[in-house]
Amino acid sequence: MNSTLFKQQRKNDSAFVCAGHYSLLGSSRVCRKKVGKEKFHKPQHWGFCNNVRMLMNEDKPGIGGELCLRQKRKPKYSAFLKEMGIDAPPWVAFDKQVLSFDAYLEDEVPEKSQENYRIRRYKIYFYLEDDTIQVNEPGVRNSGLPQGTFIRRHHIPLPPPDEDQFYTVYHFNINIDIVFYGWKFKIYDCDTFTKIVLKNMGVKLNAPGQCPEDPYLKMRREKLDFVKPLRPYESFDTLKQFLNYDRKVLRFFCLWDDSTSLFGDRRELILHYFLSDDTIEIKEVLPHNSGWNAMPFFLQRGKLPKYGPPGVYQPGEITDRIVLNVYGGLVENRVDGYLLDKYKLGKVHQEFYKDSDLSIGTTINVWGRKVLLCDCDEFTKSYYKTEYGIGKILASCLLFLVGQTQVTWIYWANVLFGLESTLASQRLYSLTKECLKHLGCCRYVPSSLSISPSSQMIKNFTSIDCKPPPPPKIERKFPPYTGFGSEEDSLRSCIGLVPTPHRKNFRKWMEKDSYGYISNTLRFFAKLITHDCADVDRLFVISYFLSDDTLSVFEPIERNSGLTGGMFLKRIRVKRPGQEVFKSELSEYIKAEELYVGARVNVNGYLFLLLNADEYTLNYMEKHSDKFPMSSIEPALQKLKKQESKAKELRNVFIAADDEQRKMVDYNTFRDILMTLTVGELTDHEVITIARHYRVPEDAYEDVNVLLALAHERFKRNTFENFERLIANCVYQDRENKKVLPTKDIRRLCKSSRLPLTHDLLVSLLSKFEDSEGQINYESFFCALNWRINPVPELEPRSYLKERCEDEWLGMPSPIPVKYINYVKLLKEVFGLEEE
Repeated sequence: MNSTLFKQQRKNDSAFVCAGHYSLLGSSRVCRKKVGKEKFHKPQHWGFCNNVRMLMNEDKPGIGGELCLRQKRKPKYSAFLKEMGIDAPPWVAFDKQVLSFDAYLEDEVPEKSQENYRIRRYKIYFYLEDDTIQVNEPGVRNSGLPQGTFIRRHHIPLPPPDEDQFYTVYHFNINIDIVFYGWKFKIYDCDTFTKIVLKNMGVKLNAPGQCPEDPYLKMRREKLDFVKPLRPYESFDTLKQFLNYDRKVLRFFCLWDDSTSLFGDRRELILHYFLSDDTIEIKEVLPHNSGWNAMPFFLQRGKLPKYGPPGVYQPGEITDRIVLNVYGGLVENRVDGYLLDKYKLGKVHQEFYKDSDLSIGTTINVWGRKVLLCDCDEFTKSYYKTEYGIGKILASCLLFLVGQTQVTWIYWANVLFGLESTLASQRLYSLTKECLKHLGCCRYVPSSLSISPSSQMIKNFTSIDCKPPPPPKIERKFPPYTGFGSEEDSLRSCIGLVPTPHRKNFRKWMEKDSYGYISNTLRFFAKLITHDCADVDRLFVISYFLSDDTLSVFEPIERNSGLTGGMFLKRIRVKRPGQEVFKSELSEYIKAEELYVGARVNVNGYLFLLLNADEYTLNYMEKHSDKFPMSSIEPALQKLKKQESKAKELRNVFIAADDEQRKMVDYNTFRDILMTLTVGELTDHEVITIARHYRVPEDAYEDVNVLLALAHERFKRNTFENFERLIANCVYQDRENKKVLPTKDIRRLCKSSRLPLTHDLLVSLLSKFEDSEGQINYESFFCALNWRINPVPELEPRSYLKERCEDEWLGMPSPIPVKYINYVKLLKEVFGLEEE
């Protein structure tokens, strides 16, 4: 019911207002104003406060947001923002931008005889984002006044008769009076940011003024300064130095040469200078087995006097303050009977080392010990460059000298840099030292600073070698080898009282030991060089093990030869021939670099000629051609290029040897031609290197029938006949019934079915049946492998090309390095001869 009455009352009020408008203004004018108007809402002026109806806000507009009679619209945004033409809201454009003004006011003190008025300082903050103002009073210690926020942040109105307006940024300047709620503030200065903002607005700033000194505070300060010397207290402020230089330590590497005294020695020291309190500590660097007792500190941390030891003083004689006892027993408080001595009579003055006294090459006195500063760390160097830099000193000197002598700075610059001579050099020294003291360009003035036109005003950082000269090396002589045990074991018994076993190169053994398919063993085919008819045809296999540089000789067993064969020399290190047996030095052994095809190797008196090497050995030597120069192709070709005059003759010989015109010759023919041409300049190993470089690529399985014959032989040996099941698996995987599958799927199926084929043979077979799209017809592939349905003639034994010396390689015919060599490519690259 109440809500219904309230709504009815609002309708009546609206009707009354409309009727009043009609009666006052006329119906025609009102109708014209309402044409096109869309807002007719009535603002809420009345509300409840503590359950009492009352007028809440008089600043709200009338119906539809129109201003009422005699009502002025207050600005919502900063006037400065409109002039700048910024579209962004003020709280975004002027976020965290505050103008700061320094002001004061004179506060009358009527009820106090010591002062009639008091000067109170204030900070006026103007917030550009909403034109609000805040006034704060900085705190003063022991003032007894409530300080802090004087006027909270809000819009401050102008003094009457403009109280309906508020202060804006244009009302502020320097050296003006401004009134806030009757308080008259005098603005005498502002910060740099405020000046920049006001200048950008076009405000002409007045000259900054001075804040008068408070008379009462001045009187209190003079009183305290007067009574301060009479009290037995004097402050020594070291907090600033501690805060600026805490954890900053200068480090010097020093040397104390005490070798002149009995049992003395050269002692290496490390000096630490703590910049926070000007103290020094020294630590000693002891080498291993020096014989000196290890102490934590050579010198404990403390101030180091320059002229030490200074002597023995009585307790209390070394003090920072001189206190006079004027106590006569007439007062009860004994503290009032003491005062400080202004003249400090009888005080002992001591000079301590400062950072300005330390530099490389300087000798300091450490309680009677002469310590030489030899070097410093990088932080120390950067510190001295910053504190005692030549640019900082010269700039300060120029400013001071120009002010003292009234002479142009160009003149003094020439004098300082030694560009011209002058008679005022002596005066320059004293003026420059005085300049350093007055301007405070460094923490201390070096006592040893000598400034002259030709001297350098910067620290010297050239280090001094503090290491003693190395003692003369005494050659250690060992007794000769006795013949018992190995030479290394006998030598170990001469090195220590308790013999220890010889340490082998474990790292080399781990890196070069055989693992997997990598044997790290070089194998050569050799024969004996002898005049004995029974041993001329004996052939051997020499194996060199890279893991421990050992060598073994094996003789292949040949039936009906009359020789036993087998192990000719067990695995052992072989000494080089021509060495003395019983000597002090260790013997030299045969190295891997001495072995190559064509070399003569003396193995315990047996002379062997190396005829050939296996594929692994040749590949290893070519891969490490820096250690095996015979396997390097460049030196071999350089020797061949020396026969350039015989190039055409060489080509004719190759063409004559190539009967079938295939542009290649076999290895034996190639070797005979090069050996005849070079007349012994090329070794057999270099010929092999050239032949392997220009060889014709071989296909291990040249024909499909050969591959199938090899596969059938393995299938027969393992009785493998599950080809129907393989085809059934392929049909199951062939969902689209295309009769083909990718090569990788066929290979995976063969691997999973455990076909008794090697990886290389399987890959070769798959490549023969693969089409251009990488797919295989699985029916034709497995039907070709089925040795029951599609038999292939058996493979005939392969005939090997043999070298001049018919030999055997562990029971198998000895293969040659390569089959055929492309001589056309050789002639073109070496001699530049084109094919005819």
